This record gives sequence, structure tokens and C-alpha cells, in this order.
Amino acid sequence: IKAYQNRTPERLMENTQDGNLGDWFKITVPYGIKYDKTWLMNSIQSHCSVPFTPVDFHYVKHLAQFFVQDASAASALKDINYKIFDEENQKIPIFVNTSAVPYSMCNKLEPEKMEQLKLTISKRYDVSQKALDLHKLRFDPDLLGHDIIIILNRRNCMTAILQTIKKNIPELLSLNLCKNKLCQLDGLSDIIQIAPTIKTLNLSKNELKSARELDKIKGLKLEELWLQGNPLCNTFPNQPTYVSAIRKYFPNLSRLDGQDLPPPTVTGIVDMDIIKPCKESFKGPETLKNLIFQFLLHYYLIYDSEDRESLLSAYHEEACFSLTVPYNSEDPALSNLCEYLKDNRNMKNLKDSDLRFQLLKHTKCEIVNSLCVFPKTQHDLNSYVVDLWAHTEIMLCFSVSGVFKEVIEVERKSQGSVRAFTRTFILSSGSNSSMCIVNDILTVGNARTEETQSAFSIPVPTPTFSSLSTLSQEQQEMVQIFSIQSGISLQWSQKCLQDNEWNYIKAAQVFATFKTQGKIPEEAFKQIS
Repeated sequence: IKAYQNRTPERLMENTQDGNLGDWFKITVPYGIKYDKTWLMNSIQSHCSVPFTPVDFHYVKHLAQFFVQDASAASALKDINYKIFDEENQKIPIFVNTSAVPYSMCNKLEPEKMEQLKLTISKRYDVSQKALDLHKLRFDPDLLGHDIIIILNRRNCMTAILQTIKKNIPELLSLNLCKNKLCQLDGLSDIIQIAPTIKTLNLSKNELKSARELDKIKGLKLEELWLQGNPLCNTFPNQPTYVSAIRKYFPNLSRLDGQDLPPPTVTGIVDMDIIKPCKESFKGPETLKNLIFQFLLHYYLIYDSEDRESLLSAYHEEACFSLTVPYNSEDPALSNLCEYLKDNRNMKNLKDSDLRFQLLKHTKCEIVNSLCVFPKTQHDLNSYVVDLWAHTEIMLCFSVSGVFKEVIEVERKSQGSVRAFTRTFILSSGSNSSMCIVNDILTVGNARTEETQSAFSIPVPTPTFSSLSTLSQEQQEMVQIFSIQSGISLQWSQKCLQDNEWNYIKAAQVFATFKTQGKIPEEAFKQIS
């Protein structure tokens, strides 16, 4: 460090005799991996007094690195060390060192080979679809015939591809990089600036081991992504967790691995007017009761559906969740709660402080990933007992107790254990005045005999009226579940679902709104046998 302080970048360049060292400088940002590339580079360039062109930006373990070929820019970059603050108000260190010529620059393809690569890419480009197919590019006969080996894990090769796209394909919509043995995406990160119009990206059948590689290209506004055939796909316990993790990088994604995804804002819980409190909401207990009822109805209709991922919009970005099982190793009746015990954060029994921290779920993505792993359920709305602990104009704290049934499909009939639960929610007003969950504590145990006997006591008669006979098996099941959870008759449940095009969540939202407004007639709640 002392030697470097005495030798400025300009002096180093002057003392260089062969022009290789001293012409180039490596810029390193420790722990730069936690910063988005676009944000980081924009911040550095806006603070640097000398304009520069970064070369070979990439991440190495926890570092972010790039190169510059300008002594004055290197000196200016050295001057902004610890001068930039991140979103957590932490100073960002920036280290400058002399460097050999970057790999991608000293191994640039010769002009003749670049011209052949351009011809090869033009043959693989579908002008009508604005789609470029580069699958198995290494084995392209035109390239091999000219002794050109393109290995996309090498930065010089990926740089050559991106330069060709930049010069010749200005509005690329679809890019296929299937079967190229990609194990990292450092070289592809510049695609965000070079081809920001890309909507479809195929990375299937490569060798990507971690979803974190996607962080390097998350600036793309992708609508369709293919990842199947990569080792990273085997790191998720189930499909909802996989989808949730990938959507963290690409919120607008509508197709993943060829499968349509539900819209990312299906539930819109945070955006619903019905849980936007105003000053009038806190003038009387009846209004608060309706507010909480609507929240619980919406939350558990989604929780009991096949799409718990949609609960993402109900939670604050930095929300916390924990699960407690009142487990006593001497009580054999509790041994059937094994599905929950691995996440049990019972503070009375858990003495390991590190494990206590690990079992506390932070951020909404981690919370919903955990919820997606829990058994499928069907909650009995009529068993709910709600206690309001505290409320202000911007906060609600309440608990709900009741029972639910674990749903196990056996010969088209739902079977499973009945559980008792207590759940404490803290809701707070978000940036747009909507309420979102900031804290969620769930306690699960076995239901008592009397709770099991009284659970789901609303009769669900076998549908015998003619209009239901024309429905599919799935639609008939939707009608019956809707009737149980809403308390209205099968006929009215069917009408509500049909009027909302069999969109279960939308029908539930409409029902909750109409019930609050008193627009549902009494006869709707009369069960017809």
C-alpha cells in the first residue's frame, strides 16, 4: 500500500517500457457482489471526475471487478475510494491496481474470424421473429470449418458475440443460448445495455449451478425464460419455490421452462382498496371487524389454493415469520406433526442461538418459500376466533385461532389430519398507504376431539341440481370449497364463480367486498339440501 501511494497511476504508466503493464488498471470493489451492476457502475461514473469506459465487468466470489485503459481515469477512480454511499449508508471501497491486458482484450478474435462469426450469426438470425438461435454454437460447422472455436464461458468469445449483436441486431427480442455448457454468466452481463429489448432467453441444458448467476442479468425485462436441464433446477424443494426464486430476478416473467405462470400480481392483496385503512376505519369496532374479516378471507383463500406464491404481495419486503409447535417429546400424540417440526422455533425448547436465528424467516421471498413447503390445507372459516391486540391509524395487531384440515388427495376425496392453529399478524401501512404484513407468527398443534368433531360443520350436500351436472370435476370441487369457506349455498357459490369466469381468487375478493357492503341477500346463506 505504501509503495502504491508513492507511485501514482500516471507514474506507473510513465515507467512502463513495453506498454503492456501500466496501460491497464484493474478496479476492484470488495463485496461488490451485493450491488446491482447498473447501479454500481452508474454511481462510480457519476462520482468519477474523468469519463471512462469499463472493460470486462465481472464478479469473482464476493468481488466486483472491471478494467480501464486510462491512467487519468485510474487516478480519478482512486480518489473516490470510500466516497460513495450505498443504500444502507455504508461507504464503498474502490481499489485501483495496475494490471496486465484483460483476457478478452489480448485474446480478441482476429478481424477475419470476427467477419466469419458475423456471417454465422446472420444465418442463425430470424429477421421476422427478431430471434437469434445460438444453441450449440461451439459445434457450428461454418465456424469449425474456419478453425474458429467459440466457447461462451470465455469472456473474449462472449464479448465477440455481444459486439456482433450490438452492431448488427439492434432490436433483438429472443436469444437462444441452449447447450453451450455455460457455468457462469459474467460475460453475458453486458447484454443488459447491448440488447435491453430481449423478452425471451433460453439458457436450458447448460451447467449453471446456482440461481444467483441470474443476478448478473436481472436488468433484462424478461417475459419468458428457459432454465430446465441446469443443475440449479435441482436445488429447490418444489415448483412454487423454484418459480418464486426465479421471479425475484425477473418480476415480469409470464413463462418459465415452457409453462405459463400466473400473473405476478394475481392477488393484489397489498393493492386492494378493501384493506387500505383511512381515519374512519378506526372509529368503531365494526369497521375494524370488517377490515380484519376481509383480510383473513383473502389471505386464507389464497393460502388454501394451489398458488401460495401469490402471497408475496401480502408481505413487506423485510417481513419476519416464525413457526412454533408446542411439542413435548413425551407426548406421542404430537409425533404426527413431523411436517412442521423441522421449522419449529419453540423458544422454550430451542437453546441454540444460531439455530434460533436460522429458523426466523426474513424477507417476503424466504417466508413464502417456507409457506409453499407446508402441507396443503383447507381452513374452516367458521371456526375462527379473532382477538384484536392493538391498533393505530397505521398499524393493526391481531391473532386468529381456528382449525384447518391437511388436504391429501385420495381417490378424488380430500382426507387428512385436523389441526388447531393460532396465528398472530402485525399489519402496517406501506408506502402507498396499503396494509402489508410485517410480522407473522404461526402456532400449529393437534386439534382437540371436540374441535375435530365440530370442524367443517356446514353441510356440503352432494350437488344434485341439474346445472352442476354439466360442470367439470374440478369446477364442482371449487364450488364445494367456496361454499365451505364463504358460508353461502352451493347455488350461490356456483353463480359467484361463474360470474368471475371461474377465477377463484377474484370471486373471493368480490364476495368479501359485497358482504362488507351488505349486498349479499340472506337467502344466499341458506343451505339447500
